[in-house]
Amino acid sequence: MSHKSNSLKQLALQKFKKNFWGVFSFYFIVLVGVVSVFAYAFAPDNSQYANQMHLAIHSKKPGFSVKMLTIPSHIKSKQSGFENLFFGKQNTDTEIPISEYRITANQLTYKEYASDGLEGTEKSLSLEVFQNNNPEPFIAEKTFLFGTDKYGRDLLSRVLVGARISFFIGFVAVFISLIIGIFMGSIAGYFGGKIDAVIMWIINVTWSIPTLLLVIAITLALGKGFWQVFIAVGLTMWVEVARVVRGQIISVKEMQYVTAARALGFNNFRIITKHILPNIMAPVIVISAANFAAAILIESGLSFLGIGAQPPMASWGAMIKDHYNYIILGKPYLALIPGFCIMSLVMAFMLIGNALRDALDVKN
Repeated sequence: MSHKSNSLKQLALQKFKKNFWGVFSFYFIVLVGVVSVFAYAFAPDNSQYANQMHLAIHSKKPGFSVKMLTIPSHIKSKQSGFENLFFGKQNTDTEIPISEYRITANQLTYKEYASDGLEGTEKSLSLEVFQNNNPEPFIAEKTFLFGTDKYGRDLLSRVLVGARISFFIGFVAVFISLIIGIFMGSIAGYFGGKIDAVIMWIINVTWSIPTLLLVIAITLALGKGFWQVFIAVGLTMWVEVARVVRGQIISVKEMQYVTAARALGFNNFRIITKHILPNIMAPVIVISAANFAAAILIESGLSFLGIGAQPPMASWGAMIKDHYNYIILGKPYLALIPGFCIMSLVMAFMLIGNALRDALDVKN
């Protein structure tokens, strides 16, 4: 029996490997996952939430470069290397975009950057604020590959850090939906009768409420925030899992291996968890992939409405909300770049879901 199970797994894996778009989507999702976890290691702006603002250079086009003067702060950060890597650096230094500068005997004179042909303000700074009285290491050319947003923040860094919310909400929401959905569906399908009727009533009531409206209600009840959105999305997605699990258990609970397990005296918990669930997980895996994509879209919609991840957190949906009006102002990339990121990730999950469906289909 074990040999047969292993051979079926090998067969499904071979079928999956032959699906180009499935394999491509898998590696793309892995890449996004790595970027999400180590976002601050890849982001040019590694401050917390990539929130370093420079209003003088707001809404600049991709590839924009400017000289950046960093004025060091004497306040020492108490963050560890682990916190810097995974939660961003608490940046106490002051960054100023400048157009030109000159160094005299005891001071640095610089002209602040000003766009649209305007003249920037000229200011002076004592050299004593710099290490070894040398300001040169603190002036560097900075390039914004994706340009800057309306607050002058690095758009590339915001996109990379924003991937974390969109990616991890899929994991948390699907995890919550699997726990509740498998539990409710298993009980309803296995025991039937009044238990099934009550659970199906709960499922139908939950199903009848528009998903976005239900998420908004749960979010308002739990409060606005990062984890509240994750929980709210997860609590709305379990009904699909429960219906699939219930239908699968109803179709297999009278099969010979289940009858044999009952005859051997196994309790109901063991029969469900050890014998039935492992044999019906294929459609649950497929629907989980679709739920990943749905969770990303719901979170983006909530952030667009302003009740998702709250500022200064970076979120792809919130980035579209902040810049959608720039589409008609000649700078559509500010909204299109995060929109393309959402589309790519959702498409990857849908393609891998289709590939898993084909690979796990025993009829093919």
